Amino acid sequence: MVAETLSKVRTDTPPASPAPKPGMSGGWRALGVAGAAIAAVVGVTGGILGIVAFTAESSAPQLLPPGPHQLGGRVETLTETNASTAEAEGVPGSRPLPSDQHAALPEIDPAWLDRVSAATGIPRRALQAYAAAQLQLLAEQPECQVSWPTLAAIGEVESRHGTYAGGELAPDGTTTVPVIGIPLDGSRGTAAIPDTDGGQLDGDPVWDRAVGPMQFIPSTWEIWGASADNSTPNPHDIDDAALSAARYLCADGRVLTTSQDWWEAILSYNRSEEYGRKVLSIAADYVNAL
Repeated sequence: MVAETLSKVRTDTPPASPAPKPGMSGGWRALGVAGAAIAAVVGVTGGILGIVAFTAESSAPQLLPPGPHQLGGRVETLTETNASTAEAEGVPGSRPLPSDQHAALPEIDPAWLDRVSAATGIPRRALQAYAAAQLQLLAEQPECQVSWPTLAAIGEVESRHGTYAGGELAPDGTTTVPVIGIPLDGSRGTAAIPDTDGGQLDGDPVWDRAVGPMQFIPSTWEIWGASADNSTPNPHDIDDAALSAARYLCADGRVLTTSQDWWEAILSYNRSEEYGRKVLSIAADYVNAL
């Protein structure tokens, strides 16, 4: 199991949850969690505290984010005909999808990106990365069934989609201001993780820090870091980070449309039930906003 590997820390104060969307009272919702409890998630992620060991099956939620083939989880793509028409009409397309094997993946429909971004509040560039990661995993690990609402909810909790440090996502997917976590020096409830990369990724030659929109520590990035465009993997690039996170969630043959596997995947990202329920609640908000 790789749970001990992905030890990640956000900046000091957890980002707030998205504001509730109008008309959501009757839609799919995560298991009930008080708003104050959701907001109180500790700012330490990825198995550092080990707050909750992997829970029994009874603790896993029964209502999950939809899978990539289900309503609310499906990414709309352009057919070859529509893609040609859009190109002829000058409709802006998406960045090429992540593909380590240069697979011919469908192009995300720009109209879908516009519509879902407007409805959910997810920055369009971030949504593009989450959707692209979903399509890539459908191609290479179709049994996993990871979908964009789960990836987006993690991105919201970890870094407000790469904007938590005060910057934004550039057109190429990199953060204009790097998102760097607190030093993992054993204080503030963190594990003590001496520097493993000479400060190359996190700028700290003494202690490791979590980096990027999906908050990987350097030693974990060394194992799981993947490039969305066959260049050098960059944890500060939302495309690379989303693809790497999707593959990490899919590790050990997990099927994310099953309750126990989804729960284990989220707890492998952060060993806290409170964190898992926050991710679940935010994913529910996104789906219900559509």
